Amino acid sequence: MNKKEKLIHLHHCRGAGWKSIQTIMSKDPSLSSLFTTDYVEWAKMLPIPSNKLNLFLKDLHSLNTIDKLKNYKDSQIHCLTIFDDEYPFLLKQIFDPPWVLYYKGDKKLLTRKNTLGVVGTRKPTSYGLEALKSILLPLVKKKFVIISGVAAGIDAESHKITLREGGDTIGVLGGGLMQIYPKSNVTLAEEIVNKGLLISETPPEVKAEPWMFPLRNRIISGLSQGVFVVEAKERSGSLITAQAALEHGREVFALPGNVTSLESLGTNQLISDGAKLVLSSRQIEEEF
Repeated sequence: MNKKEKLIHLHHCRGAGWKSIQTIMSKDPSLSSLFTTDYVEWAKMLPIPSNKLNLFLKDLHSLNTIDKLKNYKDSQIHCLTIFDDEYPFLLKQIFDPPWVLYYKGDKKLLTRKNTLGVVGTRKPTSYGLEALKSILLPLVKKKFVIISGVAAGIDAESHKITLREGGDTIGVLGGGLMQIYPKSNVTLAEEIVNKGLLISETPPEVKAEPWMFPLRNRIISGLSQGVFVVEAKERSGSLITAQAALEHGREVFALPGNVTSLESLGTNQLISDGAKLVLSSRQIEEEF
């Protein structure tokens, strides 16, 4: 195995989270001792419970990653590691960039400028949907790449608006590319693959779990020059994305809403905290 294949192999091992891989990489950047390190050394190196360590070592010495990569390729799934020159520059600048990205579709979209993340509630109001369309359409026509999370609601509508206009969109999944979630968006995900790019940090065969979505949100933010929050409740995943954007030094844009609407509590608070209020596409264009 070369270094890239070893990293992908490591990424498939249960118990090997982002921090564990960081620890391994800091000790052995070339991964030359990946398969020769003994149990005692692993136990010293990785601060994880013994049951997780045992699962990690079982996978490390039994998984056939070369066969997996062949299966992925047969499904038009490709891998991009942090070692690769094509790895997105903006994403590489965040504190915890994904070690591996799995993708289907047009990889060139990862090198484009004017990337806007769009997130929001899964249950948008008619106002939110109308505002999203009026603000997004001019940006799509001006070749902005729209990035969202293929979730129900604002995410899905952002992708659909972009695709209908013949624009460019990147969908970021929480789970693997072979386990599209939610199932209601399988057709949308297929259209994104055919006309844009679908990516995930999660190995393709792994189903989405709740803890994966905040990690997904940091990728949306990391790939974007700015993040536009359309509608969000007081506590929502969209606000996690906005917080990630601030931590990444990105612009945060928010759609103002009715003060009595639960779906606008989060966005109104963002504006109160300093996010840029957006009434039209012009406010976003000015920052870009």
